[in-house]
Amino acid sequence: MTELEKIAYAKSFIDKLANGINPIDDSVIKDDDIVNNVRISRCFFYVSDVLRQMIDNGGISKKKAFIPFDLTLEARSKFEYSDKPIPISEIAKRLNVLVTNENMKKIAYRDIAEWLVSVDMLCVITKPDGKTAKTPTENAENIGMFTEKRTGQRGEYTVTVCNKNAQMFVVDNLDAIISYKNSK
Repeated sequence: MTELEKIAYAKSFIDKLANGINPIDDSVIKDDDIVNNVRISRCFFYVSDVLRQMIDNGGISKKKAFIPFDLTLEARSKFEYSDKPIPISEIAKRLNVLVTNENMKKIAYRDIAEWLVSVDMLCVITKPDGKTAKTPTENAENIGMFTEKRTGQRGEYTVTVCNKNAQMFVVDNLDAIISYKNSK
């Protein structure tokens, strides 16, 4: 029996167990048996899917090998700048839309914000409730970053937004942001 055949055989047992069937004699397993516990059954279905993926890949477990975030100059040129100020998280979303390689890590709000702190565009403050927040410095305000009060599901909050000029600053400094992110 080949390795692939062994995997397929094991998968057939797991499939039967996941569906409450005894893989030895094909009898229905009693409802109160541990095998019919919903959590156990879900685990069997998960393992079955992993084994199916291995069979589809010729017996090899397919692990995604993520590559660091990066965008070509051509991709960056397609960034959709907004005339309306947008939050840093929206800048991250718009950058991630430009990623064409499904194995590439995404850039996060945190990656951009941490770099902005490191270049004195944002500073970390402690609010009266003891929580910390990032707020624009005078340098950031000079290029078009500022705070806005907004109302969400949990009430009023403050968000840092970037006008078109500040959005361009972030995109123009993407290599520095990526370098900073990868150095951590």
